[in-house]
Amino acid sequence: MVLPVPTLDHVVINVRDQLDAALAIYRRLGFTMTPRGYHTLGSMNHLAIFGTEYLELIAARPGDTGRPEIMASPIGLNGLVFATDDSAAVFSALQDASVPILPPLQFSRPVALSTGSRDATFRTVRLPPETTEAGRLYFCHHFTRDLVWRDEWRHHANGAIGVIRAVIVARDPSRLGGLFAGMFGSDAIRQIDGGQSLALGLSHFDILTPEALHRQFGTAAVVDEIRNEYMAALTIRTRSLEQAYTVLGAAQAVRQTDHIVVPASSAFGAILEFRE
Repeated sequence: MVLPVPTLDHVVINVRDQLDAALAIYRRLGFTMTPRGYHTLGSMNHLAIFGTEYLELIAARPGDTGRPEIMASPIGLNGLVFATDDSAAVFSALQDASVPILPPLQFSRPVALSTGSRDATFRTVRLPPETTEAGRLYFCHHFTRDLVWRDEWRHHANGAIGVIRAVIVARDPSRLGGLFAGMFGSDAIRQIDGGQSLALGLSHFDILTPEALHRQFGTAAVVDEIRNEYMAALTIRTRSLEQAYTVLGAAQAVRQTDHIVVPASSAFGAILEFRE
């Protein structure tokens, strides 16, 4: 049994122990960031909330060894997360499909509201770290969506309203393409110029060769000569390129006719592309 193709839940940028610096950069890029969150697993975060998904800056909590993989992972785009409202069914289906999977893990973080504090609660189902060098792939089940998708956090100076795509670089795109086909069925994967693509509702994951990444982003890309697979870029939908560029111009952003590219060097290791 394969899973129905899910939607995108969120994308994760790993900042190790530099959350203050990353927060300042993403605010300068025009994102409204949520107050700092502290997970019961021992990590900290800030979120940029969009329409149906969000961008997460994640960091290790000083002195806490609960999330050693954060400090061990490269800075930059490091997590792509599928949405689910039935984590138990996801775990069972992937087991049945012989896809490597870890048992569901539940955790929470307090959210301060005007009426008092409540706990935002999640359960994740993760593919093992050895599945891909690219970073973390997992499913997230939200039990308290009203504590995450709050309207006061959805308004961004750069006009951002959603994530159109994430780009994974792979020397052999068919390997990850085959993994996703095994999870969601071969119909979910299509061939594209320079690689393969997984459709996710209104978003998609493009798996591109290093050469294809360079053709698309040129010097804005950071080429990883060590890993065979790595996460490299996000394409973000904005209400207005004009609005976005008034904010992004100071970040060495390059304006083209139909998009704006912020180099990885200006966005904590992740290429950010903005399109209307």
